[in-house]
Amino acid sequence: MNDTGATQAKPKYKRVMLKISGEALMGDQGFGLHPPTVERIAREVKSVRDLGVEICMVIGGGNIFRGLQGSAQGMERTTADYMGMLATVMNALAMQSALEGMGVFCRVISAIRMDEVAEPYIRRRAVRHLEKGRVCIFAAGTGNPYFTTDTAATLRANEMACEAIFKGTKVDGVYDKDPMKASDAVRYEDITYDDVLVKNLKVMDASAIALARDNDLPIIVFSLDEPGGFRGILAGEGTYTIVHS
Repeated sequence: MNDTGATQAKPKYKRVMLKISGEALMGDQGFGLHPPTVERIAREVKSVRDLGVEICMVIGGGNIFRGLQGSAQGMERTTADYMGMLATVMNALAMQSALEGMGVFCRVISAIRMDEVAEPYIRRRAVRHLEKGRVCIFAAGTGNPYFTTDTAATLRANEMACEAIFKGTKVDGVYDKDPMKASDAVRYEDITYDDVLVKNLKVMDASAIALARDNDLPIIVFSLDEPGGFRGILAGEGTYTIVHS
């Protein structure tokens, strides 16, 4: 890495995808949005944007509605999944509002047309937004039922030529078992896509892992609760797990 100026090291990646769950926006609540938590995450995004890194985002909708849960309770699966997609648009708008309140230019780009609140997804236009330094939040998943926001994040990351996916979670990497439940859980420094699939580790769903593997797109799993964690990894610091070939 080369130094820019006297101290700041050049970030490892120029363009990245940040994938977070809808639950990450809840804070300590059991449902919905917690504005101080949204603002905290927005500050993390701004700190990375200030390094000159181009940022894409995908936010889940589980804090408002999760399609699989609706389906499990008897709702028709396609309808439930579309409801989940709409929940992701609400979260994207909340994040856009927080970022713009901090002076970060931002676009919400929806896979389902809703022109009054978001831009439709046009790949070349989205790339141009990134080149102009705007944060692009991709909402409504892929626009198709039966696909998770993990898969949507991996798809958009590939389409946008991102160099890595940053998966923000409540733990600082990938473990061999749930560290919230098992005190002897061991964290991996790095792990292959195939090992994640074979061991059924809950990093992302299998479709997302396979899509990342097929395009050699690394997935970096880190703790979203660690202040400065997102920026730190880009500077070559911090604790995380990298999933790669």
